[in-house]
Amino acid sequence: MRVSLVQEAAGLDPAENRARLDALVPGDTDLVVLPEAFARDFGEAGSDVGPYAEPVDGPFGTEVARVARERGTTVVAGMFETGPDPARPYNTLLVRGGAQAAYRKVHLYDSFGYRESDRLTAGEVEPVVLDVAGTRVGLMTCYDLRFPELARLLVDRGSEVLVVPAAWVAGERKVDHWRTLVRARAIENTVFVLACGQPAPRYSGHSLVVDPLGDVLAEAGEGAGVLSAELRPEALEQARRTNPSLANRRL
Repeated sequence: MRVSLVQEAAGLDPAENRARLDALVPGDTDLVVLPEAFARDFGEAGSDVGPYAEPVDGPFGTEVARVARERGTTVVAGMFETGPDPARPYNTLLVRGGAQAAYRKVHLYDSFGYRESDRLTAGEVEPVVLDVAGTRVGLMTCYDLRFPELARLLVDRGSEVLVVPAAWVAGERKVDHWRTLVRARAIENTVFVLACGQPAPRYSGHSLVVDPLGDVLAEAGEGAGVLSAELRPEALEQARRTNPSLANRRL
């Protein structure tokens, strides 16, 4: 499976972000991943994002679907989705193109001095796994990465690839935590991990493609850019023969 991770900053104008999709989504790839909250950035800490929420078939979802269809690919991108509480929408990953799905972030970022739950509603604990180009892909968002239980639930449902769009806030130790956790989720589950973040200065950048033995196949720096890689099924099969931890577990 050919994949591309688009490490690009989201702005505060939803119309401008939608307009950039056409130029940012590459062709000749099976799966394109954009960061968390790409439809509209979070804004300053504590900002009200309710006015920028949309249904999944709203303007952002419609444009993602159009671009994915024209490129012949599947696109994953983050948005704020309208929910039962207008003041506290969902933080949602939208999937359109060759596969269609929506994943509402389960673990809200009430950590490192932030209170995401003050402005957003957590999704139900329902792992979302989809088929992309014959490969089983599981969805996680940013802070979810710190909870190995969710990754394991996705793998138990057949995921061979974990996709983790993020807006990983910059700060002391943050890049080290990001790289360590992305590699850990790959190693402990013997899966590929595609972790796509927003760039510096506000966020950490360092989008990663990691293979099932924890080797980094591609990594971005702090700035904007696109990572591309090919995920080979034989690499996953070899990793699971070398490290059969899923088969050996007793809990």
